[in-house]
Formats: sequence, C-alpha cells, structure tokens
Amino acid sequence: MAHRPKRTFRQRQAQSSDSDDAEDPSAESGAPRERTAPGPQEEGPPSGGARAEVAELPRRTRGPRGRGRVWASSRRAPGVAPRADSSGGQESRTADLSTDEEDGAHHSSGSNDDQSSSSDNVSSLEEKESSSIVRIPDAAFIQAARRKRELARAQDDYISLDVKHDSTTPDTKRNNDEDPESEPDDHEKRIPFTPKPQTLRQRMTEETTSRNEETSEDSQEDENQDIWEQQQMRKAVKITEGRDIDLSHSSKSQTVKKFDASISFPPVNLEVIKKQLNNRLTLLQDTHRSHQREFEKYMQDVKSSKSTIENLENSSSQAANYKFYKSMKIYVENIIDCLNEKMINIQEIESSMHALLLKQAMTLMKRRQDELKHESAYLQQLSRKAETSTNGSLVIDEKTQRILEDIESRRIQRRQARALSGNYNHQEGTSSDDELSSAEMTNFQKSQGDILQDHKKVFEDVHDDFRNIQNILLKFQQWREKFPDSYYDAFIGLCIPKLLNPLIRVQLLDWNPLKLDSIGLKQMPWFTCIEEFMDNNVEDAKRDTSSDKKILSSVINKTVIPRLKDFVECIWDPLSTSQTTSLINHCRVILEEHSTYENEVNKSQQDLLKSIASRMKKAIEDDVFIPLYPKSAVENETSPHSKFQERQFWSALKLFRNILLWNGVLSDNTLQELGLGKLLNRYLIIALLNAIPGPDVVKKCNQIVVCLPEKWFENCATRTSIPQLENFIQLLLQSAHKLSGDEFRNEVKEIILILVKIKALHQAESLTEEYHLDHLKSLIKEV
Repeated sequence: MAHRPKRTFRQRQAQSSDSDDAEDPSAESGAPRERTAPGPQEEGPPSGGARAEVAELPRRTRGPRGRGRVWASSRRAPGVAPRADSSGGQESRTADLSTDEEDGAHHSSGSNDDQSSSSDNVSSLEEKESSSIVRIPDAAFIQAARRKRELARAQDDYISLDVKHDSTTPDTKRNNDEDPESEPDDHEKRIPFTPKPQTLRQRMTEETTSRNEETSEDSQEDENQDIWEQQQMRKAVKITEGRDIDLSHSSKSQTVKKFDASISFPPVNLEVIKKQLNNRLTLLQDTHRSHQREFEKYMQDVKSSKSTIENLENSSSQAANYKFYKSMKIYVENIIDCLNEKMINIQEIESSMHALLLKQAMTLMKRRQDELKHESAYLQQLSRKAETSTNGSLVIDEKTQRILEDIESRRIQRRQARALSGNYNHQEGTSSDDELSSAEMTNFQKSQGDILQDHKKVFEDVHDDFRNIQNILLKFQQWREKFPDSYYDAFIGLCIPKLLNPLIRVQLLDWNPLKLDSIGLKQMPWFTCIEEFMDNNVEDAKRDTSSDKKILSSVINKTVIPRLKDFVECIWDPLSTSQTTSLINHCRVILEEHSTYENEVNKSQQDLLKSIASRMKKAIEDDVFIPLYPKSAVENETSPHSKFQERQFWSALKLFRNILLWNGVLSDNTLQELGLGKLLNRYLIIALLNAIPGPDVVKKCNQIVVCLPEKWFENCATRTSIPQLENFIQLLLQSAHKLSGDEFRNEVKEIILILVKIKALHQAESLTEEYHLDHLKSLIKEV
C-alpha cells in the first residue's frame, strides 16, 4: 500500500490548484508520489473499509439521456492512488476511459469522437509507460470490469470496486456496441452531495460489513477521504471554468444583438412626440381629477359614518334598549345560576332545622302520652286495692315511680311560678306541660345555634345585588319604569315569586310560627320590600289585570304556606294555647292577603286549612282522655282519682277552647263538627253527667259557653239554639232540676242565663216560670 500523503496546507493548496491538462508540470511532479496501480494479478475483492466508504459516500445519479452517469471517485478500490490530474495518473485515465466506453452505447452519434479521444489518451499513456512501472489493463479486462459494474447496478444499485479478471464472454462485443461512450466529463455534471435512499438489502449489508471489518474501515477512512476531497476540488475548478466560458459567450452574443446597427427605426418628429406627451398629460390630469373627486367623496362618507355612529351611541334609543336588555339578561342568568347553586345548601339547612324541631315536639308528645298511661294505670291499681280492701302497700315498678315523681316535680315548679306571678285562678290540667330538662334544653339550643350559624354562611360569598331582595326588585322596577310594555309582555310579575323563593326561605329558616314572640309576616324585610314594589307600580292602576298585584299573594302561596303546613302537620301541639294563638295570628295575615282575590280558588290555602283540621281531629282522638270513676272515688276532691279526673277534664276543655279559637279562619261547619260534635258531645258532656251536681258543674258549663263564638247565635230567628248544642241544653236542664233547692237558687239563675246566651229561649222561659224567677223574664224578652 502507498504511503499516505502528508496533510499540509501547502500540499492541499497545490493539489486544489492542479489542472487536468497533460502539459501541467505540477501534475507530473506529483505523479511519483502517488501509488502505482496494481496489476491484474494483484486485484482482489474490495476491503471492508472500501465497502463502508461506498455506502457512506454520496451516490451518483444518472443524468439526462445523452449526458451519461457521474459517479464518485471514492468508489474505486482502496489501493487506487488519488488522481492528481485529469490526465496525470494512469488509474484516473483508466476510469475515465471505462466510463466513456460504458456510456457510449446510449448515443452512437457522439461515440466516435469520444473513442478517438480515448485512443489518444491510451497512446499517450503507452508513451509514458516506459517511464513508470504502472501496467495498463488490456481491452478484455476493461470490458470485464464494465460488465461487472453493469450487473452490480442492476442488482445492488451500487458499483462494486472489485476489478477481478473474468473471462471474456461472447457478449463483450455486443456490449461495446450497445454501450457507446456517451457520458460527459466530470466537469459537465452537477455533483450531488446528498445520498440516495438505501434499500433494505443495502442497509443490512452495510451493518454486517461494519461489524466484521470494523478494524480495516478505520485505517482506510482518512485516505479515501483525502482522495475524494482532491477529486471534488479539481472538478469544482473545471465546472467553474466551464460556466465562465458559457457566460462570456452568452454576454457577447447579447451585446452584439443589442447594439445591432442593422435594425432600422422610424424617423423622429418632435411635433408628434409633443402631441403624444400632451395627450398623455391630459389623460393623467383627468385621471387625477377623477381620483381626487372619489377621494373627497370617500372622506365625506367616512365623516358621515363616524357622525352616525356617535349619534347612535349617544342618543339612539335602540342602542340604549339593547344595552339595557343585554344587562338584564346577564343579570338574570347570573342570579339564577347563583340561586341554583345555593339551593342545595338551603334545603339541607331547612331539613336540619325541621328535624330538630320535630324531634323536640315528638319528645314532648311521647312523654305526655307515657305519663298519662302510667298515671292512669297507677290509679286503676289504687281502685282495685280499695275495692278488695286488702292491707299492705301498693307495689309500683321503678319506671312508673320515676315518671310519677317527674310529673309531680314539674307541677310543683309550675305552682311556684304561678304564685310568684300572682295567678291564682289557674286550673290544674290547663298547663301545656312542655318543660324540658336543663340537659335537653342545652342540647337543643346548641344544635339550633349550629344550624343558624350555617344559615348565615349560605349567602356570605354573594354580592348584595344577588342576595338582597330590595336590590333585586329595584332592577325589575327600573325595567318596569323604562319599558313597561316589554315588562308586562314578559310576565315578570309571575316570575318574581319563583325567583325570590330561595331568598325568602333563607329568611324563614329561624322563624318559628308557633312561638308568641316570633316576628310577624308583615314585619319581615321581604314582606315590606314586596309591598313597596307593588305600591310603586303606577302603570298597574291603568291595567285591569296586572300580574304585579299578585306578587305578594303568590310569594305567600308558594313559600310561606308550605312552611306553615309543615309546622302544623309535624310540630304544632293543639293542646298548647300559646302555639295555637301564634299560629292563628300568622294564618289570619295570610287570609287577609288572599281576601283581595275572593273569586280565586287557592289550592295551597285550602290544603293548609285541611291540615289544621286534620291535626286537631288527631289531637282529639289521641290526647283526650277523661276517666269515669265511681262517685265514692271522686267525692273527696283531694283524692288522686278526683284530681286526675279534674285535670283531664280541664285539659279537654282547653283543647275545646283552642279549637274554637280558629273561628274566622276555619269554616263554621268544620269547627262545629270538631268542637261540638267530636269533643263536647263525646267527652265533656259525658264527664259532666257523671259528675256530682253542684256549683262546680255550673262553672264548667259556663266555661264551655264562654268558648262558643257569638256569631253562631246571631241569626237564631226560631228562638232555638244550633242543633249540635241540643245535648248540652239537656244537660243544663237536668242540672237545673237537680239544683232546685233554695241553697242552689243562684246556680239555677246562672243556668237560665247560659240558656239565654246560646239562644235556647224556650227552655229559659220554661225554667223561669217553673222556678218563679220573674225578674229574669225581662232579660229574656230583651233578647
């Protein structure tokens, strides 16, 4: 192998400046430095480094037909010396010759000249062979190499550098004729510096070769790179010179053509030129004036458009309307989203408060019923013991004993409280008995405080415009004042109650209509805000049917009445006078608001009244119990039987009074059915008939008559009372007959007055005549 040339700047500069001219002395001086080409007997398969170099170097692409193929010089065998000059080295001449002969088969027209130049090159090569040791391959060797390259192109898409001697085939001559030397020299071809896409077979071959011949590849890489760089530099010089020659020829031809004196021009006339210039000037001036007019027109349009926009933005009602409606739309969407998000929390807090109050009410009701059952059982045991006249103490279980002690302790506390307040006319049994222990009261207040604390946090993160009812109504009031037609066409009066429902429910969370100290509906902030909103509606006076007139009624109907109904059905105790009185006051306010629309049938209102009647009926059936004991057991007023019976009678009479307090709210038929039919005739009259006649019976009858509404007796034209009081009138007559003695004369007079109050005038007159009470006749006549 030849020694690698020294990589110096001077040597590269000299090589890059070499030319391919055979007469260049530098090429000849550099020839001895190059390695001599090996003979045919030294040819062998290319090394691994050469194969790798073949894969890495850019492949040559075939040019247009007639131009031939340009392939890279790096495809030669590794032993080939670098070409210092296009005509200086034997191997370079051999490769060029082979290429020319190979491509000559495509274009036979230019093959003769190329072959003649090839023969000249061969002859010059033979002349110099004597001075060098290089052996020139014969024609058979060249044909075999060319044939092998053709086969390699067809199969592997690359040109092998293997130049082994193969036997000459009969097709050699035919290939010479079919493949004339038609490819141009290297300086006439564009050098591609990008590789072609490789096939899968090529990539597999490269990977396998690189693994097996990794050692030899490193040693040959630098040398082949130097060879390739030198060749590319010489080719670049050739191409640049060729382009310069072509440019010079083309410029000269253009120059000659441009300044061709043989071309004749028409004669020049100044008048014609002046006339054409004037016409051109006139045309340009007219065009300029038209453009000027168009520009002025456009500017005027722009000013007019700007002024129109300003006028529309400042004074246009349509723009103002659009802005207002847009703002209202956004506002309504936002408040609806806010309320929908908060609705879950409101329902949870409502449920918690309702469950807490229900638990307390059920505790009191169950305690009262248990105490009544245990006390009644205890008295029955006493009665059986008295009947059998057995000696010894009565055996009572611990639970009954504890309950009786609790009952007595609460009664003592109530007596002490009445004594301090100066109330000495109180009857045993009329107390509500709704006291809770200190522990129960503490737990209740703690739970209620936690719920109210959560209630305050519901709208703490909401702006006042979306949680304040007054601000919300103010928005709609502005709409009603500015655009009343669209306001009423949108039926906003029907939408406001539903919109305000969550906000009002939040304000009603801590409202207990069963407490006397609870705030009234008319004093609530939302009630006053809605009233002001309705009063400020001037347009409603001109409209016969306005939805704004029913806003308050609709709010009460959809929000307040359902909450009242829950209290009535689950929490209200009809035996409690304070709860009943407070509930009646709130119900009267509701009825007053609905009284304006007498012709309107309100389903929610009717449902509320039905629930009230149903709850009182249930109380009569579950809570009224008046035991009947032998007269021997109740003759002594201090006996346990007498006290228990008295307490139960006054408790039933209290319920009777509470039922008749609903006069004016419930219908007369409902009250008469509940108070007179179910309670008076079934329980109270039976207890009075079994009682010992005397002043106490008259007192109880007088208390019953006091509870009766006076309007029931205003239209008694027949001088008889209402039918439901017939049993009560008979009770009064029997009591009068039993008290006919002189010692009970005042009680008889009291009975006659009771008959007069209930309009039983015939019965009163008969008693007056029977007992010679003439001074009472005048009183009867006045009635």
